[in-house]
Amino acid sequence: MAEIARQHGARAVQVAQTAEEAARLATARRVAFSALARVSPTTILEDATVPRSELADMVRFIQQTAAKYAVKVGTFGHMGDGNLHPTFLTDEKNAAEMARVEKAMTEIFDHAVGLGGTITGEHGVGLAKKAFLPKAIGDASLETMRRLKRTLDPDNLLNPGKIFD
Repeated sequence: MAEIARQHGARAVQVAQTAEEAARLATARRVAFSALARVSPTTILEDATVPRSELADMVRFIQQTAAKYAVKVGTFGHMGDGNLHPTFLTDEKNAAEMARVEKAMTEIFDHAVGLGGTITGEHGVGLAKKAFLPKAIGDASLETMRRLKRTLDPDNLLNPGKIFD
């Protein structure tokens, strides 16, 4: 991985040689969100996963999409499993900017799915990604999930008004 990163122009590559170095590098990844959260008033952490072979393409696409829509996006993640966290640094009070963020987010999720990935690797779908679910899993899978929900929750007591209503 280090050699591939160098071949593709990585500015710096650090490979842990000891357990202590590995812990230090893992700490850097864990504090990435906190550092990004200081950049703008609103931080929107997203989650998109692609096959590891598509990581470089996905990171490049995120950067290009951020430039296209003139939005700030910091990207970090745990690349070993293809899970990226494009993090939008914005201001929710700026309606025009938020509209651009939504467009960029849509393109990023579409691209992840197009690369054989998914709209979430660990954070789940939830209301924020509800609109992306049909494209990510297909209509047949979505209908199966609806039927399962109706079977297990015939009185619609669990999360009413959320994903399947």
